[in-house]
Amino acid sequence: MSLVVVGSMAFDAIETPFGKSDKIIGGAGTYIAWCASNYAPVKQISVVGGDFPQAELDALTARNVNLEGVQIKKDEKTFFWSGRYHMDMNSRDTIETQLNVLGDFQPVVPESYQDCEFLMLGNLAPSVQLSVIEQLRNRPKLVVMDTMNFWMEIAMDDLKKTLAKVDVLMVNDSEARQLSGDYSLVRAAQTIMKMGPQFVIIKKGEHGALLFHEKKVFFAPALPLEEVFDPTGAGDTFAGGFIGHLAKTRDISFNNMKTAIIIGSAMASFCVEKFGTQRLREISKADVDERLSDFVQLVNFDIALG
Repeated sequence: MSLVVVGSMAFDAIETPFGKSDKIIGGAGTYIAWCASNYAPVKQISVVGGDFPQAELDALTARNVNLEGVQIKKDEKTFFWSGRYHMDMNSRDTIETQLNVLGDFQPVVPESYQDCEFLMLGNLAPSVQLSVIEQLRNRPKLVVMDTMNFWMEIAMDDLKKTLAKVDVLMVNDSEARQLSGDYSLVRAAQTIMKMGPQFVIIKKGEHGALLFHEKKVFFAPALPLEEVFDPTGAGDTFAGGFIGHLAKTRDISFNNMKTAIIIGSAMASFCVEKFGTQRLREISKADVDERLSDFVQLVNFDIALG
């Protein structure tokens, strides 16, 4: 069994109504790896500059994350993003983006990654995601893709080519509407499934997530939290929990994806409690199990039909 994760490893500087961080470790690939490695060994594909701390790479290695596919460009700088969140914590303004090493990233799939059964494509240029799919000699058992509105605006043709080759697409509600051209999320999911993916996951932030497959729909709530400190990485953490559970169980049925979504939601609920990856480094299996039982209680009810 092999889980390959493709995604950015980056620096973030974040400001929310509740605090401000200096330059901290971020990036979709980083969040996914920290989370998925709770469930299965991870083989990482990414790129960093010479300024990315060795201690951070060592911390991932200690978590059973194989970094052979991570390119280190010693004379260049790591991708950097800074943003400011509004009071609702769902909307944000980008203050600065420095692509740096990500600007001309050409992923290379190492020979030792060719046993890939589960492929998680974190949010990156669709052409980069497609390049990884095409470098794999055997098609993985499951290909999951995350994307965003930015690529729909500047690289829609590439996005559609990549979509045709994936099994699961993860987007938020506004992205699903933009991609499909339909306001109804049910119809939006049906339209997206015709583009290639058999499963569509529509994330609704603090309002949970929807899973669509054929005519079936599953809704997973988000845990109501007293404090949301930093939502950056919540979607990537969700993806990490989702793919980590599927890779561990090797069961890609609709029913098991329901469980994977709850696990992803639980992991995301930890992520938002502190800046960056800080909270993901602290939690134990007991913490996760307790949070999962909170989810069960949240949606558990008996009803007598007269």
